[in-house]
Order: sequence, then C-alpha cells, then structure tokens
Amino acid sequence: MVDYRFYESGDEQKIVRLWNECLVRDPITQKRFRNLVLLDANFDPEGLRLAFEKDQLVGCVYAVRRLLPMYGTDLEPEKGWIPFFFVGEEHRSKGIGKRLMEEAVVFLKATGRIHIFFSSYAPNYILPGIDEETYPQSYEFLQKQGFAKLYSPIAMDRSLVSYQVPADVIELKNERVAEGYTFSTAVDGDLYEVIQFANEKFNPDWGRAIREGVLQGLPMERIIVARDEEKVVGFCMYGGYEGVPDRFGPFGVDPEQQGKGLGKILLHEALQSMRAEGLHGAWFLWTGEKTSAGYLYKKTGFVITRQFHVMKKTIDK
Repeated sequence: MVDYRFYESGDEQKIVRLWNECLVRDPITQKRFRNLVLLDANFDPEGLRLAFEKDQLVGCVYAVRRLLPMYGTDLEPEKGWIPFFFVGEEHRSKGIGKRLMEEAVVFLKATGRIHIFFSSYAPNYILPGIDEETYPQSYEFLQKQGFAKLYSPIAMDRSLVSYQVPADVIELKNERVAEGYTFSTAVDGDLYEVIQFANEKFNPDWGRAIREGVLQGLPMERIIVARDEEKVVGFCMYGGYEGVPDRFGPFGVDPEQQGKGLGKILLHEALQSMRAEGLHGAWFLWTGEKTSAGYLYKKTGFVITRQFHVMKKTIDK
C-alpha cells in the first residue's frame, strides 16, 4: 500500500537518496538540496509531495509558487512551477507519479495558479527543463500529464586548457577603448548600477545572481563591466551560481549597443580571467541555440552538451 503526504522534517535524507538513484545524470548533495529547496524563500512544505511504501520513499514531485517577488512587487500570481520529480525504478508504471503530479497541480490550483511550468523556475531551478535524451520516460510522462513543449534551451561547455585571447579580439577591444568604452572588473561603486542594469534590461534573476553571489563571497574580479563613457552597457560574470567557479554567466549587453562586438570582448575577458585562475573549463546551463548569444558561444569554441525542453500546462481556474 502506498501512502501519500507532503514533506515533513526528517524526510531530507530519503529524498536525496532516491533523487540520486533516479536522476543519475544530475545527482545532488544534502547541502545543495538544503540550499536550493529548503532554504528557498518560496518553499512551502505542502508543495513537496511524497509517496511512501511503509517507511520507504518511492516517489516525489515538487511544486512551488512565488511567495517573495523576484523584483518589485510582482508575485506572478498565475504561475507555478514543477522544478523536479522522480519515482523509484521498481515503482514506476503503477500510477504513483501520476497521483503525485495531480496532487502538485491541485496544490498550485488552490493558490490561483493556472500556468504551470517544468521547469523554468527562478531563482533555484535545478535544470532548465526536461532532458529528453537522458530521461525519455520522464519526457513522455510530462506529455501524458498535459504538459506541452514551449522551447528548448541548450547547455554548453568549452575547454580552457589551450585558451588564449584571439588577436582579432585584442584589436577589437583596442578600437572600442579608443572610442571611449571601458572594460574592467567590478568595484563596490559598480554594484548598484550593474544590478539595476541586469534587472531592467534582462531578467531580475540576473540581478539577484549578482547580489547573492557577492553576499556569498563571489570575488569582485569575477564580475566584468562594460561602460560607454559612464553608462553601464554590458556585464558578464562567472562563479556566481552556487559558488561553482567554472560556471559562466549571467552575461548581457544592452540591446541598443549590440553589433559593436561588446559581448565578444566581455566573453573573452571572462574566459581569460578564468584561465588565469587555473580553471580548465567554462560551462553554463541555459541559452537559445539560435540566438545571438548562442551563435557567439559557438564561434568562441563552446559546444552543445545537453538540450532541455521547457514544458507548460494550463489548467482551468
């Protein structure tokens, strides 16, 4: 007999253990689970749905909605997210995952959510979406539960073992500097402007990543700022997510300034800094393959390592 309930204190080790048995390509530590789930300001125990057979955890689905605004006062009241789910291998195809997902949807619906996403949740998403190649059964399961594919971001990696700044990038940087642009590592006086720039030009999650990264000990030299005279026109950083030094991003250039190679310069400034630290690689989880950023990464030697599908389910109020 399978019993269903939501999270209670003391379930953490069982959740992490089953997670690592099921999501074999994406294992998690107790510390990461604590930081990304339990300490998330939006965490609600009732959204973490669990299935037990006697004392054995056999399934889990996590639902979350925004309790704390990412930026301003916007709680995105119609949106909810499913950041992860899994069922033990011996207990699949028995309706356990379906029951847990239904409970998660009921939880979100009761709080007014009508658009449910897997799994573009910020700030603490585990993966951008479902990796169809790695977890084909999970992708099929989501489709059966009424989720449809929205778009398919990619993850990319680049080896830095033999990296050096290309001569054309050095020349381009010199040209832009002669025009009045500057490229420098961040100092305290940059932080407010860069965070506002990230929030307003791109995504509030980027501003949060800068702020929380620095609060958690991110070295300022890992943030590179581009200015046109005194105005911030771009930035990039690495090591800001979960303190992983070789994780690149976020990274952006003012749309009004694109076409001048500023992103190319910033990217190579960061890669040179990463190599100077002795890092052997750079990677990130999320970009669009056919975007300007995606093309830039490819030209810079990044290769696609994974593809994900962001999925969405719409329910009636």
